[in-house]
Amino acid sequence: MKSSAKGRYGLQLMVELALQAGRGPILVETIAVRQGLPPKFLRVLLGSLKTAGLVKVQRGPSGGCELARHPSHVSALEVLEALEGRFGSPGLPPDATHGAQTVRELWNRGTEAARAVLKATTLADLATRHQALEVDSQGYSI
Repeated sequence: MKSSAKGRYGLQLMVELALQAGRGPILVETIAVRQGLPPKFLRVLLGSLKTAGLVKVQRGPSGGCELARHPSHVSALEVLEALEGRFGSPGLPPDATHGAQTVRELWNRGTEAARAVLKATTLADLATRHQALEVDSQGYSI
């Protein structure tokens, strides 16, 4: 499965929002600093995530962004598909060879396996793992 900056950065953005869930809107600049991401690109991603109903964006002095749903109710697959479109298989011409059809079948199986993992993984799962990595990097055992 190929990973784009859009998908990786979008997931990082959403993990940060999951970590801050219930605390009100968070500024894009704060997310950018915490996750080491470019704020301009995050604003672009937020547009797609808002359209998909995954985030709420508030303007003004107390503005920022936050998850539209609880982190345990948003899957990694939803985030990636909101940003990159549906995971699919490579198109083949109608007169594709048996070798090409065999490769397409393999690709489809791999894609469906990846979709299952991404669908089963929630933002809450990713936030928990993020916190465990933070604790572990500080020299504490988990």
